[in-house]
Order: sequence, then structure tokens, then C-alpha cells
Amino acid sequence: MKITQKKQSTKSQNWCIEKLPGLSKKHQELLIEYGITTTRKLLEITHTPQQKLTLANQLQIHLQYIKKWVALADLARVPSIGCQYCGLLLHAGIVSVTQLAQIPIHRLHQQILKLQVSTMQRRDLCPTVDLVQKWIQQAQFLGAYQF
Repeated sequence: MKITQKKQSTKSQNWCIEKLPGLSKKHQELLIEYGITTTRKLLEITHTPQQKLTLANQLQIHLQYIKKWVALADLARVPSIGCQYCGLLLHAGIVSVTQLAQIPIHRLHQQILKLQVSTMQRRDLCPTVDLVQKWIQQAQFLGAYQF
């Protein structure tokens, strides 16, 4: 029974595009007008660098926006990360579930702690080592672009 529960809790998550952090209302509307209403849809149409460039050209926005949104959407697939922590991980230098799955727990925790202290002067806002471990374990289970 525990195995089933773990698999269910490690199922790739899908979010409304409006939930992704850092998207302006204008960018949300652009994506929705283009038919991208969920993080899963964004990931499905941006597998390759060429697909990312094509989307940027069609939306008439800078490619860096697309890369950022894809990274956030990819990280948000991890259930214990979601839209709550995907921005924090991106700012800590983690750009994909694949990268997250390979980083040592304590190294990532230290990166996040350093980020929290340098930007907010608050150690208490840093996620626990146990939570960071859960992120990494779930990322290892999900793998790259496994919807």
C-alpha cells in the first residue's frame, strides 16, 4: 500500500499557467491566447531549443522569457515543489528536474540557505533538509519530461 501512495504522491503535477511565479498579466494573456493554459502544455510544445525559439517568435517576446517559464514549469512538476518553491529553486541555480535529481542534498540546501540569507536576511525561511531531500527524491522518480 505504501508503494502505491508514494507513486501517487510522485505523479507529475500540472498547473494553470497563471499559477507560475513571475509571469506578468500580459504574458499570461499571451500564452492563453496562444492556447497554452497549463504548465504541461507549455512543456509539451517546448521540448527542443528550436521549439522554444519558435514560440518566442510567435509570441514576439524574448527567448529568455520562454526559457525561464519552461524551467519553472519543469520544476513545478515535482509535487512537493509545485508553484510554491519552483521560483526559489530557479533563483538557487536549478533549472530542471534532471539537474535537481543529480545534485547532492546538502549542497542544494546550502545554496538555498545562502540565497535566503543574502536576499532576505532570514535563515528561518529556508526549507528544511528533509524537504530538500524529498524534492530530490521525487525529481529522481519523475525524470526528464515524464508527464
